[in-house]
Amino acid sequence: MPLALQNIKSLTLAVAIAFGMTVQCNAAKAASIETTVLAGGCFWCVEADFEKVPGVKNVVSGFTGGSVANPTYKQVVKGGTGHYEAVKITYDADKVSYATLLNMFFRSVDPTDAGGQFCDRGESYRTAIFVSNAAEKAAAEAAKAEAGAALGAKIATPILNTARFYKADKYHQDYYKKKDLVITRFGPKSKAEAYKLYRKSCGRDQRVLQLWGGQAAFAGS
Repeated sequence: MPLALQNIKSLTLAVAIAFGMTVQCNAAKAASIETTVLAGGCFWCVEADFEKVPGVKNVVSGFTGGSVANPTYKQVVKGGTGHYEAVKITYDADKVSYATLLNMFFRSVDPTDAGGQFCDRGESYRTAIFVSNAAEKAAAEAAKAEAGAALGAKIATPILNTARFYKADKYHQDYYKKKDLVITRFGPKSKAEAYKLYRKSCGRDQRVLQLWGGQAAFAGS
């Protein structure tokens, strides 16, 4: 075989091997990307909390668990649609496990409260974990039992089958870090400033620290 032809074949084989390894690597990476839907009261706060977690790639605010298609924010908070304010979390399971996310979730809310969360009352602000398979359900039940044992109290957070998730409008996405102005009772503030004022006045972190102490996942961070 001519040396030039042999070199071309060797180069072609090397490229093919490299391409195959890249495809396998990308496929493995894609397989480790998971999603979960959690409801923990105000979705601004849950989004802000979980976007801090290493391994979490994206958090989207929205609504789920209700009976009305394409609900608006006003419809949901008014009540009657059955929806929860929730977030869809996309995460790399090689970097953060589902069990870890559930552990952090329970320690970022008041799971003993069946009527809402903190200053936000009503069905749309209740807590819930939405599961899509038997493994997730088992993990959620274990996390719920562990939270109940840690608090010595009954956990009100239900474990529900995954329902259609409706993304909230752009106004609500990443609210906690936006700089555009809104009118508040304290005067014009950026959304980021308004969010901080809301979170403090609603008592979220205060109650989580009272309930969980040093185990609180995000309060005070």
